[in-house]
Amino acid sequence: MNVCVLGGSGFVGTELVIRLVRAGHWVRVPTRSLARAEQLRVLDTVELSVANVHEPRVLSQLFAGCDAVVNLIGILNPRRGASFDMVHTELAAKVMAAARTAAVRRVLHMSALGADGQAPSRYLRSKAAAEARLRAPPHSEATRAEPGVTSFRPSVIFGPRDTLTNRFAELLRLTAGVLPLARARARFAPICVYDVAEAFLRALGMHASAGEIYELCGPEVMTLEEIVRLTARVARLPCRIVPLPDAIARLQGLVMGVLPGKPFTLDNFRSLSVDAVCRDDGCRRLGIIPQPMLAVLPAYL
Repeated sequence: MNVCVLGGSGFVGTELVIRLVRAGHWVRVPTRSLARAEQLRVLDTVELSVANVHEPRVLSQLFAGCDAVVNLIGILNPRRGASFDMVHTELAAKVMAAARTAAVRRVLHMSALGADGQAPSRYLRSKAAAEARLRAPPHSEATRAEPGVTSFRPSVIFGPRDTLTNRFAELLRLTAGVLPLARARARFAPICVYDVAEAFLRALGMHASAGEIYELCGPEVMTLEEIVRLTARVARLPCRIVPLPDAIARLQGLVMGVLPGKPFTLDNFRSLSVDAVCRDDGCRRLGIIPQPMLAVLPAYL
C-alpha cells in the first residue's frame, strides 16, 4: 500500500515507518525539518518532504495516490501557535476532509486512553473531539466511499526516545534521586512503543478494523510511583519519591506550567486524575502479546 504518515519522524512514527517499510509498503513522511527524520533516510521506500500539514491544500497534495493515512501528531501541552484544538481537533477535521478529496481508503488515528468529552483535562477533551471530527458525516453528500477510520487509545508509551522513563531518569540524575511527585498513585498500564507500532500495522492489514477503536495497554497495571521506581532500579539510580498532596501538586502545575518547555502543567495534573487503564483489550483483538516494562527498559536506560 501507499501510506502517508503524519508524525512519522516522531517517537511512535519512526518505529511504525520502519515496520511499514519492512512489510513492503511505500511510505510518505512529511516533516517540519528533514533533520528530525534523518534515521529514515536509509529506507529506500520512504519519501521525505518538508511540509506544513496544517494547510488543507498541502494535505490534499500529500494524500494524493495514497491508500491509507496515519495521523500520529499530538502535543501534551499547548505552545505558542499550537493549541490543543489546533493540533488535535482541527487537524483531525482537515485530515478527514483531505482524505475524502484524495479518495483515501483508510485513516488510522492516534488518540489517548481516557479521551472523553467530559474528561477533566483539555488534553483529553480535545482528543475526544478529534475522534468525533473523524467520524462525523461529510457536510455534503459523499460521491465516493467514506474512508474507514480506526482509532487507537494507548496508555502511557515507553521505549527508546520516550518522554516517560527517559525523563524520569534524567530528573533523578539531576536531583540526586529526590523527586517530588504529583498524583503518585495514578494508575497506568504502560505499553511498549514496539507493540503500539505493531497494532497500527496489523490494523492496516485488517479490513474488519475499519470503524473500530482499540485501547492499547501493557500486561501490568502500575502506579506512577511504581513506574518511577522501576525506572530508577533499571537505570541504577537512587530514588526517594516525595508524594505531593493534590493541593501542592496543583500549585506545582501552575508554577511549572509557565517555565520554558512546560515540564508539568495544571492540565497534566488533571489528566493524571483519570486512570489510564484499559477496559477493552485491544492488543488481544489484534493478536498482540504486549511486552512488560522490565523486558525492554534494560536495553536503553
